[in-house]
Amino acid sequence: MVKLSVIVPFYNVQQYAPDTLKSLRANARADFEFILVDDCSRDETPDILARAERELPGAVYVRHEKNGGLATARNTGIDKARGDYLTFLDGDDWLAPGYYEQLLASIEDLGCDFVRTDHVQCTARARTIHRVPHGRRGVVLRPRDAILPADRSTSVDYAYAWAGIYHRRLADRGLLHFTDGLRTAEDRPWIWKLHREAESFATVGLLGVFYRRGVASSLTQIGDVRQLDFIRAFDQVVAETAEDRDAEKLLPKAVRTYCAIISHHLGSIERFEPSVARKLKSMSAVALRRMPQDVLDDALDSMDVQRATRLRRLRRRPAPAAGVAA
Repeated sequence: MVKLSVIVPFYNVQQYAPDTLKSLRANARADFEFILVDDCSRDETPDILARAERELPGAVYVRHEKNGGLATARNTGIDKARGDYLTFLDGDDWLAPGYYEQLLASIEDLGCDFVRTDHVQCTARARTIHRVPHGRRGVVLRPRDAILPADRSTSVDYAYAWAGIYHRRLADRGLLHFTDGLRTAEDRPWIWKLHREAESFATVGLLGVFYRRGVASSLTQIGDVRQLDFIRAFDQVVAETAEDRDAEKLLPKAVRTYCAIISHHLGSIERFEPSVARKLKSMSAVALRRMPQDVLDDALDSMDVQRATRLRRLRRRPAPAAGVAA
């Protein structure tokens, strides 16, 4: 019997994979499995993982013949997982020794669908604790009650899949799979679906995941067209939330968050390649016109002047030529 399945996608992380695998070894247990998914890396990562398959207790190595992105790699791991519980780790992050045993104990004690945890962000030598933006700890609650309010950071804004643990029944219900092919913001539709459709969750003040920020190969650091997948991700969030029984209450949060992300990217547009920057503006303008306009009006009215002005100006842009789409 496998108690816990840990899904770890890797892509061109030969510099960091040994530390990740070393931390998995320090978390190994006879009833844990580590599903190592190589997403068609072109460096030495496959050789490192092939060696880990032989040396790491519980390792299961899977290699993609074609790069599919993080969402697709995680889905491969979910389909392979045999555990009663599932969790995730990225191939350039690492864990404190014995962390998974504590994480597993927390969800077994609470008996809920999923548990969310804090984490440590690591940027060069700096270490910063990031907390789940939900104040009540160790209490089982309804996930949809943690989506609002619209104008504050809430549990759906803390979208890190690896900051938590999930009961297998969620996978059986189709709630753990990611939107295939999304290369950025893949956690956003996923976390919203979890909070709308799962029945119970809790947050705990457990630290043990170390998130490596600022990695050169990370999509958060690359200004190419893959970054624009956030539009497809948030279109999905808005469309699915519009079909929810509580759409009238929840849509303002979804739309306001979408607007904030668009504004964030526009505010750092210089990091994008020129052609991608132009496409960002065009696709974002179209996205604003796709949103429920009355909800969008309220969202813009609730935002600070700088962001609201930037988005209103974008909203007035002429419609792009045919062929520009999200």
